[in-house]
Amino acid sequence: MIDIRKFDSLGHADHGWLNARHHFSFANYYDPNRMGWGRIRVWNDDKIAAKSGFPPHPHRDMEIITYVRTGAITHQDSMGNKGRTAAGDVQVMSAGTGVTHAEYNLEDEDTTLFQIWIETDKPNAPPSWGARPFPKESREGQFQLLASGNGDDGVLHINSDARILGATLKAGETLEYKADPSRHLYLVPSAKVDVNGTQAETRDGVAITGESVVTVKAEEDAELVLVDAR
Repeated sequence: MIDIRKFDSLGHADHGWLNARHHFSFANYYDPNRMGWGRIRVWNDDKIAAKSGFPPHPHRDMEIITYVRTGAITHQDSMGNKGRTAAGDVQVMSAGTGVTHAEYNLEDEDTTLFQIWIETDKPNAPPSWGARPFPKESREGQFQLLASGNGDDGVLHINSDARILGATLKAGETLEYKADPSRHLYLVPSAKVDVNGTQAETRDGVAITGESVVTVKAEEDAELVLVDAR
């Protein structure tokens, strides 16, 4: 099954400093049919104005992944971590027993990013944070694993049975991903693509389950972000 969540149908909140689109129910946006996708609970498509950002606020028992699309985001938290994550790179935070964090755009330009929340498999675990650069040229024409709940994968670790992947495709290129039909996949492309014969436009959400192979054909140059979760 492939369900296209059109970009224009997503929840929308414009706070001036933050222009956000919500793939799933979040904050003041509520849709009982979009409470999540499997263990994926939040996928926010955020544009954060220069010299602004999210002031300190708490979380617990959630795996939070930030994929920066343009610009950069600077993180600081109650564990003493601080770091800048630039376009194409990823940071993860396991909120665990509780953590307070802030995310600021300290750049002179807008920052755009995806913030993804996945339900944890380890409630009350110690909180943690990590970030890594992922040069985009390393994912040309193929999916690159960015974060995973499998500690043996050698990438950013989260406390959830999930995989976060990124890829870039040139117009006309095709990419296959072998999937477990029992799992829930969610894909967001930066441009027009065809997914198993179904067309998705720029920044649409593509909810996938029941498929053993996912074939993505780029109709335009596209950047892909995929989450594979229970």
